[in-house]
Amino acid sequence: MPWLLRLGAMELGNVVEYIDQQKILCAVVLDIKNERLRLLNEANREINLSAGRISHTSDTRLDLASGRTEVVDNLREIARRRSNLIKNIDIEELWDVLNEEQEWIDLSTMTSFCFPDNPASDEESAVVRAFFSNRLYFKFNQDRFFPHTLAQVELKIARLKEEQRRERIIASGGRWLRALATDGSRTPPDISPAGRAEILAVLKDEYLYGKHGSAHALAKPLMHKAGITRVEALFPILVKTGIFEPNENIDLLRLGVPVDFSPPVLDRCRELVEHPGRLVAEPERKDLTMLSIMTIDGQATQDFDDAISLEIREDHLRLGVHIADVGYYVKKDDPVDRAALERGSSIYMPDRKISMLPSVLAEDLCSLKAGEYRPAISILIKLSRTYEIKGYEILPSWIRVMHQLSYYDVNLMAADNRDIVTLRNIAEQFRRDRLNGGAVQISLPDVNVWLNGPDDIAVNRINRESPGRMLVSEIMIMANWVMAGFLAAWQLPAIFRTQADPRERLFKGEGGTLFQNWMQRRHLSRFVLDHKPGKHSGLGLDRYTTATSPIRKYFDLITQRQIRAALDLESPYTITEMDTLIQQLEVPMQEVSLIQRNRNRYWLLKFLEGRIGCKEEAIVLGKRRRSYQILLKEYLLECELALSSGIECEPEDLISVTIQHANARRDMLSVFMG
Repeated sequence: MPWLLRLGAMELGNVVEYIDQQKILCAVVLDIKNERLRLLNEANREINLSAGRISHTSDTRLDLASGRTEVVDNLREIARRRSNLIKNIDIEELWDVLNEEQEWIDLSTMTSFCFPDNPASDEESAVVRAFFSNRLYFKFNQDRFFPHTLAQVELKIARLKEEQRRERIIASGGRWLRALATDGSRTPPDISPAGRAEILAVLKDEYLYGKHGSAHALAKPLMHKAGITRVEALFPILVKTGIFEPNENIDLLRLGVPVDFSPPVLDRCRELVEHPGRLVAEPERKDLTMLSIMTIDGQATQDFDDAISLEIREDHLRLGVHIADVGYYVKKDDPVDRAALERGSSIYMPDRKISMLPSVLAEDLCSLKAGEYRPAISILIKLSRTYEIKGYEILPSWIRVMHQLSYYDVNLMAADNRDIVTLRNIAEQFRRDRLNGGAVQISLPDVNVWLNGPDDIAVNRINRESPGRMLVSEIMIMANWVMAGFLAAWQLPAIFRTQADPRERLFKGEGGTLFQNWMQRRHLSRFVLDHKPGKHSGLGLDRYTTATSPIRKYFDLITQRQIRAALDLESPYTITEMDTLIQQLEVPMQEVSLIQRNRNRYWLLKFLEGRIGCKEEAIVLGKRRRSYQILLKEYLLECELALSSGIECEPEDLISVTIQHANARRDMLSVFMG
């Protein structure tokens, strides 16, 4: 071993060098014993080292009898002299000459390259020091050197630049962040606009993704430098610097949900709108424009994808459910279709809507707007005068909606308009049939949250069992059931929904208290998507699919295309394609549900931030170890109530609580017994 050779030639008083904490230090040998050295270094410290730790040995000797002070001064002078010699060494130039050889070069040879005129120990040490501090071009192993390849050098330079960038960001960015976290009025002069943008990008990545983000390794020391210990503290900084809005929808950013449509998608939409021959004559498409067709939707709805008609004939009724024929315009695998598949569904939130289809299609070309000539898939259901289903026909059609009604309009007409009364009777009879088939009818109000302005949040409860909503809900369930039977008869795969029996039933029929309806949902079995039909126990039907919202849901567009295939309007999906689509849509649909649920909860909590100290009615759902789980009746919002001494509650007890604290950004809500 080289160090054994050096040890054999070493004597007391020899000047040696060793590496400590990435620094080369000069020392003098005071004692040699059992392959270990006792040294006095240039910092005037005595240390014990193994001989293997020595990086360079010279034949220079110091007189140990001259006294410790003089010895240390001599060591410092030697170290200074050797460091000064480094400036005469151009490592990059040496590498340019030597890298093609790809051979080891010993210290003596390398020293002669650097110092051609009689080099000595000081020059050798300077070479070792130079190559130790600059590892870009040569591998350094004991007292020999091996040139890196060009690719290795380029990689090392890139890493060095990245490390320098990292150190710059941490140093200057830490000071800036500390200022932003206090008053935000000071910007260190050494941060350029590009540098600030880079720092903010790191912080944004850390806030969104934490340890799973690409910038986490840089964000942590940056935050530490700024004295920031919690990632939540980054949000106000990102708002202050304009990266986030005060009510930023973090889920959209974190999940990378596409909000805008790409130019190819918009170009395709423009073609569809501007093409003069888009309303092509189709012999199999029946003209139903003579029917009195109505849409029934919320007052703010603009994407009308289903409509209803009713014909009261002498011995029977004919109920028409007319679905916007999105497949007429949006073809499989065209740019619009690919964008819709990526989204999976429109997303409805209190503060915004993100459409599955561009608005020019969703709210215009495909939408069943009053007075407009539209292609549709019509389900014409024959019923007896006592509302029993006697048969149906499904066909492609042309329709024109005559009446654009809101739920409110229908509620006003519910008692005295003949058609509305009849539609209600049809809906009520179909529900009775479903309940007799074992349906689990969960009747809970919808809590509607909307914004009249940035700081004006409105909340109200909507009765889902009002005449208008019940009528539409049941008739659309009926239409979907009919289409499921149609596809099953044609033996075409589709996205069928099946559901096993609930694990427990808490009530029968349409009864049940608010508590029972809320808890019943916990006992439902999960629904399953399959390409073949099966029983849906929750709806009390032998088969079920969804195809009544093809503008808003890609599942429904897929099933509508299978209906179109049965009507010879296009080729059908195969079983393999259907299974692939079900799997492909699983993640986006989970994300849509998460975003809608979280955003609705965010604005509810934002509303409750303004109701601190207000009393609310709540229902006790159950008891945990340290708290009761309760439901705020007005908002259908679950939260925890700390156990209070002397107060015992039972499930379904009605209690009064006071809002103690609410924080929408941190998803926090606390109450105490009122």
